[in-house]
Amino acid sequence: MINYLPSQHDFSSKQCQLRLIGDNSIANLINQGQKLLQGRSDSAKLDVEILLCFVLDKERSYLLTWPEKLLSDEQLHYFLPLLIRRIQGEPIAYITGIKEFWSLPLAVSKATLIPRPDTETLVELVLEQYKDSQNINCLDLGTGTGAIALALASENITWKIDAIDFSPEAVQLAQLNAKNCKLAHVNVFQSDWFSQVDSHKKFDLIVSNPPYIDCEDCNLNQGDVRFEPSSALVASDHGFADIKHIADMSRRFLTSQGKLFFEHGFEQGHAVRSILLNLGFEKAQTEQDLNGHDRITWATFP
Repeated sequence: MINYLPSQHDFSSKQCQLRLIGDNSIANLINQGQKLLQGRSDSAKLDVEILLCFVLDKERSYLLTWPEKLLSDEQLHYFLPLLIRRIQGEPIAYITGIKEFWSLPLAVSKATLIPRPDTETLVELVLEQYKDSQNINCLDLGTGTGAIALALASENITWKIDAIDFSPEAVQLAQLNAKNCKLAHVNVFQSDWFSQVDSHKKFDLIVSNPPYIDCEDCNLNQGDVRFEPSSALVASDHGFADIKHIADMSRRFLTSQGKLFFEHGFEQGHAVRSILLNLGFEKAQTEQDLNGHDRITWATFP
């Protein structure tokens, strides 16, 4: 139980009790919320500001301009349960139901992974390799929210992009995001990897952020991943089963000189390159993410 100093505003759940002192002003709520989140979040103040913006339906600039603005009792009672959820570790994206990726506001749910900035590294590499290329056929395997497919589609209106996911809930969410982002040239459908992909179709480019975490990995009990679907995180064979399957099957669907891009764990770069080279791919190379960790490996199919 978290105890804060007693005042006129209390809110309780089974695991947490908040007692906030002072008024309902934006400045006071940011200050007290930040204190409550210290040690529980690396971005305590930002988290509180995002939740306030969500409750008030305002931009962050509003918080800076009107710090003395008082929340109504109704707004306060909307805000406090959200703050408790964040204190208990639930990711901000699941609380608000939205996450920005590649400047696209994407709806998220507990049926999908939360899009992460590191995945933008994959988008950047693809765009670098296919600069000014038109009419590219692209396949996004395990699309989740549709983040990668929609980011690529937003940069290339001539590209034809298929995006698949095994989860029907994820497919519905990606379809909603494609509609909301007005990216109609992304075709989202349900498939267990390649099972529902037209066997006669060839792709210039295949991208995937598949499950790649070992089921014994201790990180599964830490941070945001505690709340994310394990089916989108965990793979057998020490995290390599899906990567191996996709790499093998991709050879049937790639055009000559087509490219396959994987996002993977920070210690898996060497192994993924070996998997690709042993399957006949060429020029396998690994790129680092924003934190300097191996994150994206790609290769060309001869």
